[in-house]
Amino acid sequence: MPRIIQFSDIHFGGENTAATEGALRFAETDRPDLILVTGDLTLNGLPREFKAAEAWLQRLPRPWLATPGNHDTPYWNLVLRALTPFARYGRWIGPAFGEHAAAEGLVARTVTTARGAQPRLDWSKGAINLAACHEAVQHFGAAPSDALRVVACHHPLIEATGVPVTGGVHRGEEAAAILAHGGVDAILTGHVHNPFAVPLACADGKTYAIGAGTLSLRLRGTPAGFNRLCTTPETLTVEAMGWTGSHFEPYRSWALPRRVRA
Repeated sequence: MPRIIQFSDIHFGGENTAATEGALRFAETDRPDLILVTGDLTLNGLPREFKAAEAWLQRLPRPWLATPGNHDTPYWNLVLRALTPFARYGRWIGPAFGEHAAAEGLVARTVTTARGAQPRLDWSKGAINLAACHEAVQHFGAAPSDALRVVACHHPLIEATGVPVTGGVHRGEEAAAILAHGGVDAILTGHVHNPFAVPLACADGKTYAIGAGTLSLRLRGTPAGFNRLCTTPETLTVEAMGWTGSHFEPYRSWALPRRVRA
């Protein structure tokens, strides 16, 4: 059954160097079916940070799929951030919208929640295009009935309890309902730097919001880390791996019952 590693919020320019190297070693040993990187690869969206992120991504086992976060826009250049927010991301990382990947028993698609400018003061909060959510559901319609359906974005679409910051996603609850009623199994996100896994309170309750920690120095009460997802036909297991200073070990885990499709 498929296995996924989810990295997030690496923040090159403020990364935990030992942890990022340890994460590479873990991925090389574990050899997951897919690696998902859910945004904030850089700290300030600077060219040198993107070059470091690109070099790190090229060392990862393939396949991997990434989506931008709010820090992946030019933080200090307001003109570029407003007019071409993802030009640097596109140059060094890849397309910022609608990427997808598949492996045996698994289909994944990115939906971008980061924005360079918004009609509100806190540009770091998320916004989501509902049409992109409908497109993701349509894309998954061709997948085998038993395939795990995963959406990756940066901001949590719902506000998780017990985390120090919010995603503040415009249309987030509507988007979560579209994905849940469309049969998406897991929505993988970052942004809050703390791991969590909770069911959405809509549809059949078998769509899960799953957040990863950070591989940066910007810790918010939990160790640097990432998520490892393993599946059986009945269960999706999420292991939040925590950095000890020398290696990663399980920090917290969740066993989530999967929906049964006809």
